[in-house]
Amino acid sequence: TSNKEWFLPWKTVEGETTAPVSVTQLEVLLKGVFEKRRLLDLIRYFIVFEQERGTPTLKKIAGYHQFHAVNYALEETIRASKAKGASVHDIKGVYKAQPMKGGETGDHRIGVIWHTQGSGKSLTMAFYTGRLVLHPAMENPTIIVITDRNDLDGQLFGTFSRCSEVLRQTPEQATSREDLIEKLKGRKAGGVFFTTIQKFVSTSESGGALSDRHNIVVIADEAHRSQYDFIDGYARNMRDSLPNASFIGFTGTPIEHTDANTRAVFGDYISIYDIQQAVEDGATVKIYYEGRLAKLELDEKEKPKIDPTFDEVTEGEELEKKEKLKTKWAALEAVVGTEKRIGLVAQDIVDHFEKRLDVMDGKGMIVTMSRRICVDLYNAIVALRPEWHSDDDKQGVIKIVMTGNASDPQEWQAHVRTKARREELAKRFKDADDSFKLVIVRDMWLTGFDVPPLHTMYIDKPMQGHGLMQAIARVNRVYKDKPGGLIVDYLGLAYHLQKALATYTEAGHPSEIPDQDQAVNELLKRYEICKGLFYGFDWSKFFNGTAQEKLNVLPQAQEHILKQEDGKKRLLQAVRELSLSFALAVPDERALAIRDDIAFFQAVRAALIKSTVEGEKSAEDIDQAIRQILSRAVAASDQVIDIFAAAGLKKPEISILSEEFLAEVSRMPQKNLAIELLRKLLNDELKMRMKKNLVQSRSFTELLERTIRSYQNRTLAAAEVITELIKLSEDMREAQKRGEKLNLTEDEIAFYDALEVNDSAVKVLGDDALKSIARELVETVRNNTSIDWTVREAVRAKLRVMVKRILRKYGYPPDKQEEATNTVIEQAEVIAKDWAG
Repeated sequence: TSNKEWFLPWKTVEGETTAPVSVTQLEVLLKGVFEKRRLLDLIRYFIVFEQERGTPTLKKIAGYHQFHAVNYALEETIRASKAKGASVHDIKGVYKAQPMKGGETGDHRIGVIWHTQGSGKSLTMAFYTGRLVLHPAMENPTIIVITDRNDLDGQLFGTFSRCSEVLRQTPEQATSREDLIEKLKGRKAGGVFFTTIQKFVSTSESGGALSDRHNIVVIADEAHRSQYDFIDGYARNMRDSLPNASFIGFTGTPIEHTDANTRAVFGDYISIYDIQQAVEDGATVKIYYEGRLAKLELDEKEKPKIDPTFDEVTEGEELEKKEKLKTKWAALEAVVGTEKRIGLVAQDIVDHFEKRLDVMDGKGMIVTMSRRICVDLYNAIVALRPEWHSDDDKQGVIKIVMTGNASDPQEWQAHVRTKARREELAKRFKDADDSFKLVIVRDMWLTGFDVPPLHTMYIDKPMQGHGLMQAIARVNRVYKDKPGGLIVDYLGLAYHLQKALATYTEAGHPSEIPDQDQAVNELLKRYEICKGLFYGFDWSKFFNGTAQEKLNVLPQAQEHILKQEDGKKRLLQAVRELSLSFALAVPDERALAIRDDIAFFQAVRAALIKSTVEGEKSAEDIDQAIRQILSRAVAASDQVIDIFAAAGLKKPEISILSEEFLAEVSRMPQKNLAIELLRKLLNDELKMRMKKNLVQSRSFTELLERTIRSYQNRTLAAAEVITELIKLSEDMREAQKRGEKLNLTEDEIAFYDALEVNDSAVKVLGDDALKSIARELVETVRNNTSIDWTVREAVRAKLRVMVKRILRKYGYPPDKQEEATNTVIEQAEVIAKDWAG
């Protein structure tokens, strides 16, 4: 199953719009998903099991936007391809979707699905293909997936290959023009094929149309530009080769309002899922912007050569093919890539990225405008941090990913890799735990390359529109507690970013990326909330006191919080939100100025998590609390989070709960903290006992919960609660010794307790008989359990018969035998895990 950050809400019932906030999430889920037909569809068509090489298999299920978009696209495909048959079924509407405007039967225009980058567009395409393949009206269609670049073709093909179960067949990739012709020419039905649009040749070269069937569907990924040139381009070749095919466009970027071409080819929108909606749903994280201009120094004679607006200088991968822009690009590249400027940018990136890593582990990407600058910037960075370099692809913190050939300069050759080597680097970069943290690229990895731990992108390349939005979306992927992505701009792209965003949101959503000032303002607001929780408390000794004084501050701080109504809950939430805000605001000086205070708040939070029992504390919470002890001056984190050392106590042998340790706890001046500490220790001890002695641990758990309720309801004073908890600890210690007194093993005493729970049995039989039953039960259970016995009803039934036979043999009260048998079987399930293993 995917990680918990991917458990997202279902936000629509009928699919037309999101449900109003007045309707509870549970009601939306029940009505939106558990309507019989929708639920069956969701299970049958919208679950995949994905596994990338070397990673665990993940089960993924469609989100509401994917589910409704696919079902509507299926309806429109049947219409556009003249397929015969009824509609999908009676589902009213889709989320942000409608029948394609102006669509006519047999017009071969299915429509456009715009789902913003990072929201699962590739999986939506796979779900759609799976539905087409199985729908009887499509009569076993042929699906052709088109991209305009080899790396996109490979990435999308990889996603479909990992989802072959939902496709009911293995997709194939055309390796050449000849291979594409061979795969398609004369094909009668079926098949899922991947190709770039450049592999389509004119019909004169291929010997006529490849197929005139109507049940061919062409899926265009990132539908724009390359599919428009009908006069003499590749799109013309594709259309001539497949004259009756129907076309659907999938894009992470919207159709511009002035763009008639996309609508002419594919039709209008079927479904929209924009940036703002994806962030609101948690499907992507928010992106923040930070401008850090590195000034361009221009010679007077160079100025006339450069277009100062950069309007024509857009996406490098396309510019190099356009002869008329080569001169301008080269002139600008020379200015951007001066030795002095590269040195400044390198120093800034190193300082900035190291500060980011201090508070948030993850990855960074640097985007430059030429391969020369890639190499020069790499050399400048490793000159500052030599330990980041390695000649070995399996080692090193920083790498360049770029294409090249044998004619490139010698100093570039170390960075030119084969496709297989680049794939190995990609695998390293996607691994959050790998030391490969920073990559330099020109064009590669900017589209269709998902790295959830990537949180910072440094852009030093003129970009705008589609290419800019594709690039920055690399940092918007959801990953654990990642609070957002950060775009660091060295060339002043803010105007182009805002201009692009104007068309990237719909339905009245504000079209802006917040700058870092907003992140800092949010941080300062949350900082004041945390300060308020410590009003009247002096924590200065935490920073300037002796080592012992620093430790003494923590129990006093915890006591200060625990005295407040819901103080612990409020602090844990407030400091978590503060930490996430801090991770976004770093390395702004205003954020760094309060870093030590944040370190103190986090130290208290970590200590409370360590010393208390809270159901909502996840492993991620604890990891974050420990990881983000920010000030290096206070980062002796063993001391910071060790509640025993902080409270001036020797760490106890918890399984024993010695009298000496309990006496120390009872003398603690911080009574609320002492209660939380005892509660934590007792709870941990009971969890351990639950694995051995079910009845005993249940009994003590009830007593513990009753005592804590008295404390929470304030019916007992803190000192009285401590006395009760210490008495409970002593009783638990005595219970541990009962086996020795009765001459029973640990396993035998567990079954003895299971029988003794019935008072009348004790009176009738006495200790000796109960001990004999316990010993015989241990022997019987041990000899009749297997590894999977708890899920094999026949074995369980046989064991129940044996238990009842033993109870009757020793005269166990008949009216109590059923209850005793159930308890014994429960105890056997707990204890037999060790035996069967």
